[in-house]
Amino acid sequence: METFLGIDYPTWWYLVVGGLFSGYAILDGFDFGAGAWHLFFDSEKNRRIALNAVGPVWDGNEVWLVIGGGALFAGFPIVYASLFSGMYIPFMLFLMFIIFRAVSIEFRSKEPMGWWRKMWDVNYSISSIMLSFLLGVVLGNVLQGIDIGENFEYKGGALLTFLNPYAIMVGITTLALFMTHGAIYLLMKTEGKLYARLTQLLKRGIIFFIVSFTITTAYTLIYIPHLHDSITKNSALFVVPVLAFLSIANVPRLASKRKYRSAFIFSSLTMSLLLILVAIELYPTILISTIDPMYNLNVYNSASSQDSLGIMLTIAAIGAPLVLIYTIFVYSTFRGKVELDETSY
Repeated sequence: METFLGIDYPTWWYLVVGGLFSGYAILDGFDFGAGAWHLFFDSEKNRRIALNAVGPVWDGNEVWLVIGGGALFAGFPIVYASLFSGMYIPFMLFLMFIIFRAVSIEFRSKEPMGWWRKMWDVNYSISSIMLSFLLGVVLGNVLQGIDIGENFEYKGGALLTFLNPYAIMVGITTLALFMTHGAIYLLMKTEGKLYARLTQLLKRGIIFFIVSFTITTAYTLIYIPHLHDSITKNSALFVVPVLAFLSIANVPRLASKRKYRSAFIFSSLTMSLLLILVAIELYPTILISTIDPMYNLNVYNSASSQDSLGIMLTIAAIGAPLVLIYTIFVYSTFRGKVELDETSY
């Protein structure tokens, strides 16, 4: 098996896919979170400011999802097929809500009537909440395992099997984390009455996340032991959950001091560390079969050919930095507080 820097190609591609989805969680996570708070803003001006805080960047953030999905399909086509078969309903719901959300952002300010804008405000907020929740539901099912059988085909039911208790808990925790992340981002982009309102909402978001995260973590440790086997066997890896907990603790500490830029960095770091923890606990498995471990999909039995992975890694090494540079350019261009004008949403 071919290697680069001592790491085999399938593992490298596992890291690439994980990095892309981590970037997506951080970037689209804050604008989903901002949208989830939208109905808590009680004036037309505040809602417009909040919408324009994410307006220049939300569509660029979704580029990371497209690239991540493409990388998963290219590197691990069998995982892609099995995951989308098992999670067909949540993925279709996700697609529906992401379309509704985009339409809401673009259509809201096309007409001046109050009922028109309120309708799109409700649609925008509910879509943002459901998108956050559905991402967590998919992650919860991946962590717990799905019904993969012979020939790596999905053997489970099609109706609401994805809404199991653990997936719901992970979905709620994901929503809470995104709402905290989004409130911090909006605090960096706003001032005045909306800023004051957001300082109160952020406190609620932090409490919501800490409570939901604690419950989900306790359930995981008690009922899903395979998710802490790697750390139990290798004590050196214990540094990852420790860093994750320290990162989580830093968010309310920095927020209380109104150091929101630093708090945003640590909320982003929290997402990265939690996803790194997921990657460590699953590796080399990607999808766990609840039917029989012999049907588990891992980085080796589900990967594309060595030649394909080598070529794609070269392309990723060139393309990923370009996407990152573009993202940095966009955010530097639209840095600072939001100011409404005739071109605003």
